[in-house]
Amino acid sequence: MEEKRTSSLHIVSRLISDFFNPLVSLFIYFVYLSFKIYTFKEAAMHFIPILLITILPIIIWIYWNVKTGRYTNMDVSNRVQRKSLYIFIAVCIVLYQLYHYIMNSSLDFVMLFILVLLFALQYSNLYIKSSMHTAFNVFVAALFYDFDWRAGLFWLFIAALVGVTRVILRRHTVKEVFMGAGIAFMVSFIYLYCNIQFQH
Repeated sequence: MEEKRTSSLHIVSRLISDFFNPLVSLFIYFVYLSFKIYTFKEAAMHFIPILLITILPIIIWIYWNVKTGRYTNMDVSNRVQRKSLYIFIAVCIVLYQLYHYIMNSSLDFVMLFILVLLFALQYSNLYIKSSMHTAFNVFVAALFYDFDWRAGLFWLFIAALVGVTRVILRRHTVKEVFMGAGIAFMVSFIYLYCNIQFQH
């Protein structure tokens, strides 16, 4: 009976952890953002470059590295393997920022802070394998909070849930989950503060 419970818990944890991985959570936010503030045509023009320059290349990169044996799993939970993933994601974001600057003569503020979060996680990875799943979901909660505080609090609950699943699945220790969340809270606070300053 105990084995069945553990098995069910792991299945549910796996579903939550896989669905709310950083790419899916950011995908949901960018779709929400695109259609919340733009017309359908403008939304497509805003979202498609993000999809083509960042999200799809990162998914292909992870899948290809798992397929060729360079990464152990799609989570890229190995600390050493993560180094190349961080670099690849950073390159994709920089390329998107270049595209955004050429098209709009400005940088994408959200993407800029995703890059800051990424660098902070990369630095912490030298000492402790901070949970990317938890960190990015905490940051997505801040992004939603900027539009609607209720959506922000709801996504913060999801981030906490994801953090618990990472421990259950033994992808991270409690310390690593808290480290990821702590880094994301700091970056999120700076993001929200800067946003308030720019709006006034």
